Amino acid sequence: MAAALARSSGRLMIPNATSSSAQHRYRSCWLSMNGCGGAGGSDKAVGVCETRTLASVSAPELAVPQLKLAVSALEANPPRSGSGIIRLQVPIRQRADALEWLQAQSQHQVLPRCFFSSRGQSLDLTSLSLVGNGGGLASTAKDDGDEQELVSVAGVGSAVFFQGSYPFALQDWQSVKRFLCKECPLIRAYGAMRFDARTVAAPEWEDFGSFYFIVPQVEFDQLQESSMLALTIAWDNNLLWTWQKAMDELKATLQQISSCFGRLRKLDPKTTIISFQHFPSKGSWDISVKRALEIINGRESELVKVVLARCSKYIIDTTADPLVLLASLKAESQNAYQFYIQPPGAPAFIGNTPEQLFHRKCFHVTSEALAGTRARGVTKAEDLQIGQDLLFSPKDNIEFVIVRESIRRKLQIICDEVHIEPSKALRKLPRIQHLSAQLSGRLRDEDSEFDILTSLHPSPAVCGLPTEEARRFIKENEMFDRGMYAGPVGWFGGRESEFAVGIRSALVKNGVSILVFAGAGIVEGTIPSLEWEELELKESQFTKLFQYQNPMVCHQKAKSTTSTAN
Repeated sequence: MAAALARSSGRLMIPNATSSSAQHRYRSCWLSMNGCGGAGGSDKAVGVCETRTLASVSAPELAVPQLKLAVSALEANPPRSGSGIIRLQVPIRQRADALEWLQAQSQHQVLPRCFFSSRGQSLDLTSLSLVGNGGGLASTAKDDGDEQELVSVAGVGSAVFFQGSYPFALQDWQSVKRFLCKECPLIRAYGAMRFDARTVAAPEWEDFGSFYFIVPQVEFDQLQESSMLALTIAWDNNLLWTWQKAMDELKATLQQISSCFGRLRKLDPKTTIISFQHFPSKGSWDISVKRALEIINGRESELVKVVLARCSKYIIDTTADPLVLLASLKAESQNAYQFYIQPPGAPAFIGNTPEQLFHRKCFHVTSEALAGTRARGVTKAEDLQIGQDLLFSPKDNIEFVIVRESIRRKLQIICDEVHIEPSKALRKLPRIQHLSAQLSGRLRDEDSEFDILTSLHPSPAVCGLPTEEARRFIKENEMFDRGMYAGPVGWFGGRESEFAVGIRSALVKNGVSILVFAGAGIVEGTIPSLEWEELELKESQFTKLFQYQNPMVCHQKAKSTTSTAN
């Protein structure tokens, strides 16, 4: 009877045998297992971790029957271990678009969904010394003996999820890693973390928790020349999620998977913004920036930089499907990571971010500094001139060096050696260009991944310096909850992991409301009105998709967007 009630409510809470005080720390998910909610908090690897590759097929629609047969065979001969994770994958000789596949699964509104795309392996860098390394989903996948780069990943459902309402801790990282292994590099946990987990989440962010990651139950991988459809099943008796429960839910999800692909749907160009609000208003923004500059220029504080952000709520005249909006942003995804994270029944966090937080593969780790912003020029000559102005701008150089040197110092703590090449370059995106530097090092310990994440986030590019002083100023002066905006967005894997910074992003629900986020760094020499223009430029990748119809600008002076973030 209890199980029936849990199903009818749309969620299933996995009981926790530790204590009543620990029980409330873990959130619920639709018919799945919270890998962070186990009795005893074991960091021991699960008993089984396998990838089973089936015979390749010529087209995506042929992969589902193949997987159903494999699931039946697996059910007839279940593993004996009390915990494990198994991935069944079918190589597809035809290359298909992962985002198109995810759009075809649009009926799964109650299931968690995710999407991540590679930034690409060559960056558009321009400077006095030019070379750069790229970033992306990085791992290779074997298809008929050939290794190919993974371009993008789309997932539906969760074989296991990881979520808490407290800051991501070492034991949570260990809980994730116990379901991953080097021998199965494509079993990964995709997700994001709050910018500041010590702050209270506003209602629009509550379903994300302080961190939220899933190993997709059904996954479509887009490769360079082919693709792959995969299923993952995870179980752990200590987490009260048995093999049979996991198998039942996997079969139920598999029955709903559509193998039909349609053309990638994009936003109707006639979609109109009928009103918008900025949090803060222009007047409040100017006050906050001037207050920050007084502290930065004063002698009683160590603060040298703080990044202030804006949340803009746009009301449009049609229903906004977050997947359609993401597809419409593809033109802006050059030299940027593209992401989509949606817990069950929650809004979707989407974006195109140009900034890598870190990429780790075995002992090798890379990161980058990104700061300073200018628009792209209309002509080549204008673009070159704007870029040169940015390269030699004293104010932007101060902001950039603060970011680069902070990341260098943090990497030196966990690496034997750190290289910076180039030390200063232009990163050119379709609408914007930034100052950029590439950093790399060799880890002293391959298990230092948790230290990388916690030391690099938040970087001065999204928070400020010193970190705690900047965090405190943001908490006291910003008028909205950043949530996952400017937080780490990416994936953990057994062989490698990669995280971007969740900027150039928006929170979208199937409705008419879109929350768009943008930030700007405040340092000595900052002019408030120019930083406001920078916010407009950064938000334009979203706003350019819409028309304006006599919008009435409403300014919000309240501390939270709670009443307007539905």
